[in-house]
Amino acid sequence: MNDTVDVAVVGAGPYGLSLAAHLRAGGVSYRHFGIPMDLWRSKMPRGMFLKSQGFASNLSDPDRSHTLRNFCQETGRGYADYGVPVSLETFTAYADWFRDQRGLDVEQVLVTDLDRRDGVFELELADGSRAKARSVVVAAGVQHFARTPEVFADLPPELCTHSSEHTDLARFDGAEVLVMGAGQSALESAALLHENGASVRLIARARDVAWNNRPLLPDRPLLRRMREPEAGLGSGLSTWFYSEHPDLFRHLPEGQRVFRARTALGPAGAWWLRSRVEGVFPVHVGHTVDWAKTVGEQVKLGVRTFGGGGREFTADHVVCATGYPPDLERFGFLNPRLRSRLRTLARTPRVDAHFESSVPGLFFVGASVAPSHGPVMRFVYGSDHAVRRVSARLSSSAPKSRVPAGAAG
Repeated sequence: MNDTVDVAVVGAGPYGLSLAAHLRAGGVSYRHFGIPMDLWRSKMPRGMFLKSQGFASNLSDPDRSHTLRNFCQETGRGYADYGVPVSLETFTAYADWFRDQRGLDVEQVLVTDLDRRDGVFELELADGSRAKARSVVVAAGVQHFARTPEVFADLPPELCTHSSEHTDLARFDGAEVLVMGAGQSALESAALLHENGASVRLIARARDVAWNNRPLLPDRPLLRRMREPEAGLGSGLSTWFYSEHPDLFRHLPEGQRVFRARTALGPAGAWWLRSRVEGVFPVHVGHTVDWAKTVGEQVKLGVRTFGGGGREFTADHVVCATGYPPDLERFGFLNPRLRSRLRTLARTPRVDAHFESSVPGLFFVGASVAPSHGPVMRFVYGSDHAVRRVSARLSSSAPKSRVPAGAAG
């Protein structure tokens, strides 16, 4: 396994698995590193549902044969293109099925260092071994970007955690918990905490909690469909543009791309979550946390309200559902020498139409390139566009291996 392969794939979530399916079908020699669907299994709470519709939750394969619909039909699970939320358990089982059906072999070891020497990429692995590849695709997930606001930095981990640190919220049964944020993660975490026996309050800087509308069914009159199309990320012309045309998004002025990548689709909660939040537990909007400190075995927050007043909250724990802003510096496996050669856009790798960075042969896909290709890159739905572009470039430039397609993968 010391031979140089055409491509190394770093990351085994939806983007990494999708890319591997395309490379294998194209006969490109590759090696694939990562823990399959680790973000989804170890950083998300049981009982969670995807925000995306069923039709927008497919991994990408060349012939579009291994869809979520086909998986659910084969395994007897409930499914609908619109209006039936996809559970976390169903989605991770689907990804396992996709990997098995497509014959994808993932080496379950993490990359600890990635550098480029003499035109070849060298990867150091957590087990002490090394690998070489002519090209590398970084498909690492957002777990690298979990952000906790600075105001909570001095709180001990037993009193304050990021939402990504919890898979079982039942551990807070009987506890008083404050959830920070107004997006889907915050709203669903708060709902699950309440449903698991916690006394929960949600605190958000936003003046109001925004909710996505129910999906618009595709059999509406043509004129209504033209005025407000339903797309992978939701309804409306702007959302349709973000969903279906990342190739055009990248031609917007740079400042607009950065702003829209950050703000276009949120924070907001899914329509099906609303009844589990409104009137169920206290939601405090227009509240900015000024300070946080430990008081005995609890945490106390000093909060400034939108109207200019102040108040305090005391709880047993704070859960920060405060997002995953992409930041190239958080990819700790990138060798500093290699990172210094990367041109950036808003702290993310600047990539071209085929997702290739300023370092020849080094590609990035997923949330880390949202400022270049749009907010769809933060969702599973963006994987199809991204991996088709990347695999087309890699298939055209890489010499075909004499090994059967995917055997080195």
